[in-house]
Amino acid sequence: MKVTGVLPLFLPLCRRMWPGRLAGLSMTLLRATALEAAILAGHLLLYPTGLIQERRSGARPDGDGTSTLPVRPAPPVVLLHGFIDNRSVFVLLRRTLAQHGRQRVESLNYSPLTCDIRTAAELLGRHIEEICERTGSARVDVVGHSLGGLIARYYAQCLGGDLRVRTLVTLGTPHSGTRVAPLADAHPIVRQMRPGSAVIEELARPAPGCRTRFVSFWSDLDSLMDPPESACVQHPDLDAQNVRVTGIGHLALPVHPAVAAGIREALDAPHPGDRSADGLTVA
Repeated sequence: MKVTGVLPLFLPLCRRMWPGRLAGLSMTLLRATALEAAILAGHLLLYPTGLIQERRSGARPDGDGTSTLPVRPAPPVVLLHGFIDNRSVFVLLRRTLAQHGRQRVESLNYSPLTCDIRTAAELLGRHIEEICERTGSARVDVVGHSLGGLIARYYAQCLGGDLRVRTLVTLGTPHSGTRVAPLADAHPIVRQMRPGSAVIEELARPAPGCRTRFVSFWSDLDSLMDPPESACVQHPDLDAQNVRVTGIGHLALPVHPAVAAGIREALDAPHPGDRSADGLTVA
């Protein structure tokens, strides 16, 4: 489906209805919405392929012939999906990581019946300990989409997981809580993602000496983050960098090529001792 081909048909109408800057914003929103719809359709087709956990083996390359760059010594990468999702959301991201030399990439599933972020974080910790034992690596990098990023942050910040997690990259994660879809509060894990919840308050507490580096990608058109800036890590004790993504929505964050390039850059960067400045932009 070629989305861009129909957009010029709507451009004159948009310019008449919304002049100037507003017309440009409306076109950006239209493109982002069309992209979200296309990604959702594709993801629904792939969803059944990610329902079961992937098979584990020893420290081995992905073995699919996708690596086009020399393999570099680097920690394993753990991919953690969002709410009511599974590891199939990372099909493209794990492929591009493998193509750029990251051969130890693992996707984890947690149950769609999970009702507590703390319990999910403890389970993540056990998975990471198993990965470190199996691969011989002392630390891992984690990429978490949406709720997955919040689970990984809780593990790193509140359960001593900073000993294992070198870099945590989050994609559209409600670090400060999100107010979107109030009717979804019937689910307890959604309530934990609200501003002022006990989990969000725990993450706001002092965290001196946390050794994990945090890189948060947030989008100005993320419809699941209310407000969009809630996907930023704002904590005085954390080594955190917030990367602004423009013109794409929530579902596009794990699959967009520009975001994938930013993720690779974040994972390949040396672990800095100083705070990184906010305000980087991925377009």
